[in-house]
Amino acid sequence: MGDILAKRIKQQKFSSPEQEVLLNLLVASGHLRALLDKIYARYGLTHGQYNVLRILRGAHPNGYPRCDIIERMLEPAPDVTRLIDRLVKAGLVRRKSSNGDKRFSLAVITTAGLKLLAELDPLMDATDQYIAQLLTKEECLQFSGLCEKIYGWMLDTPSDNDFIPPTVRVLLDE
Repeated sequence: MGDILAKRIKQQKFSSPEQEVLLNLLVASGHLRALLDKIYARYGLTHGQYNVLRILRGAHPNGYPRCDIIERMLEPAPDVTRLIDRLVKAGLVRRKSSNGDKRFSLAVITTAGLKLLAELDPLMDATDQYIAQLLTKEECLQFSGLCEKIYGWMLDTPSDNDFIPPTVRVLLDE
């Protein structure tokens, strides 16, 4: 058992190693999310907005329709349309009509959006270095592989919105 987790949540016993893993992932995720949220907040962004900008930078100079952005997001967002609207209002993203279908719009990162991400890049690199100080490259690769084992099953499910693993779904359906 991890002494650090036990101290952090003031709990000495866990019902299983699996419960301990889950709790460790949640605590570590919360720690990293708080760090990233502080960085984003300094630039007037939310996690979701940063994620959309990052996705659109990868498509620059073209862009993506809303459905493609949703598929690439790290975490599902409840209303991507409004999230993009706020980025448009801030001048970080613009909308343009698709060449093929005029009813279809693309979100495209603007020069201001690219500049903002360039300002954020050193902070994101420093965050990566924080991880590099704690874990070896081999540990990072192993940890990434283990995380993918936890959520990889979702890629094979028929519904992109169904994030409930089969073992839990059976109990919920009872």
